[in-house]
Amino acid sequence: MLAAAQRLRRRGEFAAAVRAGRRAARGVLVVHLMLPESTTSPAPATPARAGFVVPKAVGGAVVRNRVKRRLRHLVRERLAGLPAGTDLVVRALPGAAERGYPDLSSDLDAALAAALARKPDRR
Repeated sequence: MLAAAQRLRRRGEFAAAVRAGRRAARGVLVVHLMLPESTTSPAPATPARAGFVVPKAVGGAVVRNRVKRRLRHLVRERLAGLPAGTDLVVRALPGAAERGYPDLSSDLDAALAAALARKPDRR
């Protein structure tokens, strides 16, 4: 389970990360990573936060919850490696229900690496 301070909860938080964040897709996962504006801010650092989107196309309620549990566990291990103040949204694609735990892990690692390496869009 993620601590309350590490979770995205409101629709606006999800929308901001999806709209303004870096996007990378690998395998059956899409990550939207919104890095903090400046890392030299004097304000106290907020922890990295994560949210999950698992649509009905993935499967029924039991299947979606199983995919969310797996993703939560995988992301919890990786949140400490992200800069403070980062917002991460992980979206599962329909094939996520058939993927094993090691495959989801490698997809998440690859997508995070691609999003971190990507240059920010100039909008």
